[in-house]
Amino acid sequence: MAGRDTSRTRRARQRLGAARSRFATTASPLRLLTVLACVVAGFMMATGALASRGNDLRPDRTTELSRLVAQEADRADALARDAATLRAEVDELTQANASRAAGPDAAEIGAAAEAAASVAVVGPAVTVTLTDAPASVQPAGVDADLLVVHQQDIQAVANALWAGGAEAMTIQGQRVSSRTGIKCVGNTVVLHGVPYAPPYVITAVGDQAALERALADSAYLDIYRQYVDAYRLGYAVARTPEARLAAYEGPATFDHARVAGR
Repeated sequence: MAGRDTSRTRRARQRLGAARSRFATTASPLRLLTVLACVVAGFMMATGALASRGNDLRPDRTTELSRLVAQEADRADALARDAATLRAEVDELTQANASRAAGPDAAEIGAAAEAAASVAVVGPAVTVTLTDAPASVQPAGVDADLLVVHQQDIQAVANALWAGGAEAMTIQGQRVSSRTGIKCVGNTVVLHGVPYAPPYVITAVGDQAALERALADSAYLDIYRQYVDAYRLGYAVARTPEARLAAYEGPATFDHARVAGR
């Protein structure tokens, strides 16, 4: 019995040794991978710590957005306060101007506003309408350029109306001011930066008889009317019992100025 136990013990020890040998063979690569993983993790942690210098590498975006919203709200409040201050100044200046206008200089201020075309004008008016000759009119030997309305034709009508005592004037419905310029661009006329095609309508408020006489006395328009008769350019003069000419709404800036009377 003792010999049998010794034999069993020996075989058990042999199996245990074989198992340990297999375990050692399998465990060596696992142990190596574990060590490598720990080294890599440690290196990454050390690198992150150095890069962040103690700060969070992924800050809370919600906190950033909240801060931005708060800053923009403060900016909007500041702008609103500035706007309120400016409105108060405008109201104060408006009231001051109204008080001055009610004084002895009211007539002078009103005349200056009319001269600057900054107020609407209502009164009897004369309207002149200019149009090109019909396309069917093609006389031999006559330049086609002479059969259309040009800027100088419109300017001649405007000058005659001013000479006749016009108080206010519009061209194509736009109020004429000291800054109004008339330019030809191709087959159109540009007024205040807006191109217009014929018919061209010029309306002036004033003494209708005096305005009509000034048109009839214009040497330039006398030649124009000859073309009207010969080549059917359009030229029509009509009275309006009461016309309302809107105020000038364009820019009021000037590049040059001088004191009146000098």
